[in-house]
Amino acid sequence: MSMLDFVIPAAHAQATGAAPGGASGVLGFLPILIVVFVMYFLMIRPQMKRAKEHRGMLDKLAKGDEVLAAGGLAGTVTDIGENFVTIEVADGVRVRVQKSAIGNVLPKGTLKAA
Repeated sequence: MSMLDFVIPAAHAQATGAAPGGASGVLGFLPILIVVFVMYFLMIRPQMKRAKEHRGMLDKLAKGDEVLAAGGLAGTVTDIGENFVTIEVADGVRVRVQKSAIGNVLPKGTLKAA
């Protein structure tokens, strides 16, 4: 008896005719298709929607907007470049951050009230 006999059962290896119930192969993929479908609607689609909303928010960004950047840095936008935004966090203190680090655009007057 060789090691191959343990890996491939003899009855399975001797099957020469067509398998009974040809549709069982399609039904075997049905649970996998259902899992992929559920994952798309529960995980992938909402993430794509959030990314699209974030891109739209960054496109509408303008000078004078009050923003909240990653790490809790809050300030007013003073300059907008292609990849970077300059934020004034205090009088005369300006910080450059990546556009993607901007998390929220705050309502006007939020920073003055704080």
